[in-house]
Amino acid sequence: MLILTAIMSYLLGSVPFGLVIVRAMGLGDLRQIGSGNIGATNVLRTGNKPAALLTLICDVGKGAFAVIVARLTLGPDAALVAGAAAFLGHCYPLYLGFKGGKGVATFLGTTLALAWPIGLAVCATWIAIAAIFRISSLAALVAAALSPVYAAIFGMPALVVVMAAMAVLIFLRHRANISRLLAGQEPRIGNK
Repeated sequence: MLILTAIMSYLLGSVPFGLVIVRAMGLGDLRQIGSGNIGATNVLRTGNKPAALLTLICDVGKGAFAVIVARLTLGPDAALVAGAAAFLGHCYPLYLGFKGGKGVATFLGTTLALAWPIGLAVCATWIAIAAIFRISSLAALVAAALSPVYAAIFGMPALVVVMAAMAVLIFLRHRANISRLLAGQEPRIGNK
């Protein structure tokens, strides 16, 4: 059942909502816009805020949905498997030749559903860093890096491992952003 849970959650995570929403709204091929990423930040570059918000909600939702369904049907171990698989699906989607997003929104949905106190701490971290530095990628990296620390503080050792693994993948998916951050060239929130 855990294997089936992982497969189903991965397939759900693989749904490229940003690509689907942008295409459905007649805004073009998201992979040819901005960074080419399938996430909400790149959808925002189309200039369509409702499309970006809907993408964010769907990407957060697919991680949360996978966790909640698995927990209700099979228990907490299945919830961990489902969350990790949905996150992997977003980053490496089957439907797009394993070329997906950076995983931040799905990570957030997964984290909120696995343990809402950790999820709220991650959200608060993202908001604080984004407000201070106005750099979305930096906020995501700091929030992801601190997530296993929050899991440890809240006494959830199983989540420390899952959060750490997802954080490592988020850092890997943000390699180009990290290079631009180090060079002082990463765009700020609100800049064209």
